[in-house]
Amino acid sequence: MTRASRLLAILGAFRPADEAEARDAARVLVLVASGADPWARDSPLHVTGSALVVHPPTRRVLLRWHDRMGSWLQVGGHGDPGEDDPFAVARREAVEETGLTDLVAWPDAAAPRPLQIVVVPVPPGKGEPAHEHADVRYVLATNDPDAIAPEHDSAPLAWLSLDEALDKVAEENLRVCLERLGTLL
Repeated sequence: MTRASRLLAILGAFRPADEAEARDAARVLVLVASGADPWARDSPLHVTGSALVVHPPTRRVLLRWHDRMGSWLQVGGHGDPGEDDPFAVARREAVEETGLTDLVAWPDAAAPRPLQIVVVPVPPGKGEPAHEHADVRYVLATNDPDAIAPEHDSAPLAWLSLDEALDKVAEENLRVCLERLGTLL
């Protein structure tokens, strides 16, 4: 199984919610079908995995301040060498960035499914040129919201109601993701 095989299966099962998402998913499919490593960070477009972390009983969502982007975002990031599952990447990154170790796929822990697939621009920084992330986004739930521990001081975390989260985020694609989450909560 190549690093692209799992992505092909995910893309094949994913149903875009609108034309913009269909265009983004098609771009990811072209990337995967090209034969290049879709996870390669030196590619102008590469796959990342991220997640909205929720505490379903209180209907709150956890956001992280992201210095490079200058805004509140979901948690997530790049695959490590050998990783080929965007859900596993999203979960690993979420544990690292939040300190929450009990995270499970939500609403169905047995069947993680992307909530959104979106291509997002990333500005230059940290020695990298401007590029794009083909972000596969999931929802993860915790039963222990008070156990959060920021990865570092410059990356604070905030539990917010859905309305508060929508007020804080600047990225339209994340607002769409939060609105989709609202239909599940």
